[in-house]
Amino acid sequence: MSVRSVLKYARISSQKARQVTRAITGLPVSQALSVLDFTPKKAAFLVGKTLRSAIANAENNHEQDASEFIVESAIATPGPALARIMPRARGSAAPIKKRMTHITVVIGAPKTAETPAAEEGAKAGKTAKKPAAKKKAAPKAKKEKVSE
Repeated sequence: MSVRSVLKYARISSQKARQVTRAITGLPVSQALSVLDFTPKKAAFLVGKTLRSAIANAENNHEQDASEFIVESAIATPGPALARIMPRARGSAAPIKKRMTHITVVIGAPKTAETPAAEEGAKAGKTAKKPAAKKKAAPKAKKEKVSE
């Protein structure tokens, strides 16, 4: 079972947050927390906060031990952007976008070596069937002109 946590409207660009989320995807929860604690970026603090929330959700809401979980996915999607202006020379103005992002962290139990399809086949005592090969269309025969 997977448990998720979302931090919305974080005041950081999604590009900067994605650098940190890529670093922890697929790691065990304890190792991901230690990576985030020693990463000197603002995004590491925000992603760590979201990861700790997902761990708390697993323990309190779903009554599971989150110490054995792995980070299934950590993504940073763009949110809305605040539009501001910066005064420039000769009375003109330049636009400034203050970007926001939504950070989603999903944790879950590690996958086992066997796939669910293999387990079902083993239970039924049957082997998995190979997919049928596509039949090739026979080439069309050319009509020959008969001269008499």
